[in-house]
Amino acid sequence: MKPTIEAFFDTVTQTISYVIFDEAGGYCAIIDPVLDYDPKASKTFTHIADKIIAFIQDQRLSVQWILETHAHADHLSSADYLRNRLGGKIGIGQNIPAVQKTFKKIFNFGDEFIPDGHHFDHLFADGESFQIGKITAKTIAVSGHTPADIAYQINDVIFVGDTLFMPDVGTARADFPGGDARHLFKSIQKILAFPPETRLLMCHDYPPTNRPAEWECTVAEQRAHNIHVHVGITEDEFVKMRNARDATLGMPNLLLPSIQTNIRGGKLPPVEPNGVSYFKIPINLI
Repeated sequence: MKPTIEAFFDTVTQTISYVIFDEAGGYCAIIDPVLDYDPKASKTFTHIADKIIAFIQDQRLSVQWILETHAHADHLSSADYLRNRLGGKIGIGQNIPAVQKTFKKIFNFGDEFIPDGHHFDHLFADGESFQIGKITAKTIAVSGHTPADIAYQINDVIFVGDTLFMPDVGTARADFPGGDARHLFKSIQKILAFPPETRLLMCHDYPPTNRPAEWECTVAEQRAHNIHVHVGITEDEFVKMRNARDATLGMPNLLLPSIQTNIRGGKLPPVEPNGVSYFKIPINLI
């Protein structure tokens, strides 16, 4: 069954969230939902998530899945908020414990944080199939940006997360803890091995000034035009380029609050005895 896909673009973090459903009145999945965050005041808001909720309610959909392509470093996830409002299971790739262990050490989390993936309802293995109502979906492990990145294939569509960007933007960085440019190249080749007409949907777009934001292209377009990894680029050439480019990049603006939320399945850090939740900010470490 061909899915219906609705995209929600957050202009602040340039993130695209998706609702995928089988039919009106049927079942849906939400991919990479955003929780609005004001870093100056350290306040969260639910504007984008509430737009998703309104759409789902308008279509009379039942949520089966809230799917993360990885533990994002550039926006907070609203997965927990959406699950509390709409139900469904939060899913992510099965290697998320490796990411949790890395950041537990970086943030010096206490015994309350057990890095075993239990913060999510389901950890997907590579190649695992699952249902969204009448739609069959399948996972593709695409490590490199992080060890736990996973793409979701639904018919002729692949939600690629941060593995690829639009062809004129290129590819994701691979210098976060646990990232690996060589793994990223191999993961991209898995995606580019699909038929040329396969539709690829991005998690972000950082467009050049000569075009508006876009988030869909094809395997053929990526093979021909991706500025980092088009046909003819070797693995060694890509790794050299990616490592050199990453060395020039600053950290994402929302890295520290995002990671602390997203490795918990979208939950904010636990409330302390004074009734307040706090983000930890390591100094001279990252």
